[in-house]
Amino acid sequence: MNMAWFYLILAGICEIGWAFGLKYSEGFTKLGVSVITVIVMILSFVLLSQAMKTLPLGTAYAIWTGIGAAGTAILGIVFLNEPRDLIRILCILLIVAGVVGLKVFSGSE
Repeated sequence: MNMAWFYLILAGICEIGWAFGLKYSEGFTKLGVSVITVIVMILSFVLLSQAMKTLPLGTAYAIWTGIGAAGTAILGIVFLNEPRDLIRILCILLIVAGVVGLKVFSGSE
């Protein structure tokens, strides 16, 4: 896997991190959590921009948001007791399938 894909995966993981940070910053009223959240946001954008130097815009952005959306939803289910109904899980699997499909069929190494 080349560095662009590595950066993109890390950017997606950071997106999950800042989504959770938003939850725990309570509207940016908790200073420590808010600062960490903003730092992780910036890191996510920097990593995404590095990936986009090589990868197509649509592919990179869709995978970044897909990792963030699916990852945040999964962690919400696991750690925040969010709903675990079948349709929700199937929808998350569709997002994951889309991310995998974009990687497999992107034509970009």
